[in-house]
Amino acid sequence: MSETYAYGGGYGATSPDQTRTLFGQTMWYVAATTGMFALGAYLGRNLSGGWAIISYILAFGCLIAMNFSVRRSSGLTVGLLLAVGILLGLGLAPTIAYYAAADPQALWQAGGATALFIAGFGAAGYATRRDLAVVGRISFFALIALIVFGIVLIFVHIPHGDLIYSILGLVIFAGLTMFDFQRLRRSRGLDSAPLIAASIFLDALNVFLFFLRIFSSSER
Repeated sequence: MSETYAYGGGYGATSPDQTRTLFGQTMWYVAATTGMFALGAYLGRNLSGGWAIISYILAFGCLIAMNFSVRRSSGLTVGLLLAVGILLGLGLAPTIAYYAAADPQALWQAGGATALFIAGFGAAGYATRRDLAVVGRISFFALIALIVFGIVLIFVHIPHGDLIYSILGLVIFAGLTMFDFQRLRRSRGLDSAPLIAASIFLDALNVFLFFLRIFSSSER
């Protein structure tokens, strides 16, 4: 799954109160989206692969729609964000259900590692004064290359290819996480909160999936 980069409400000088308010609202949206994801994962635990693909497509459509609705209706944008959470939960439900039955320890390990990863790199990105726009741009194009590499792995066997793919993914999303948290600090206007929350949620979800691949393979 890829990132969403679009309207961010603009950058500029913000007061400490504005920054704290934006941070709090964005994190609330991330938490709410994560809750909807968990609900979707529970409701869709018996879904077939076909329904999972449909859920992915609908989630992607909601992400695109958010970029247009953010200028028109904040309520609709938040609704679309929550829909992204539940749809991705439905899409990943069969995978999570499989690991919950076959290797539940990998799920807990991936969850804990994801929390530490996002907290660490998020704090670094939020605190740094260095402009991370270049890091975000490089990471975005590296993500596209990683997607191509993942497609190659489907058809070509590369020794330890799955592990290499996951580690590269974590490196890329370290950069994206730092960039998104710096966007959170620099953005002005609460209208940017849903889109930044979507990016941070996708950061965390992708990191979780990469860690899940690593921890599940280590148990084999």
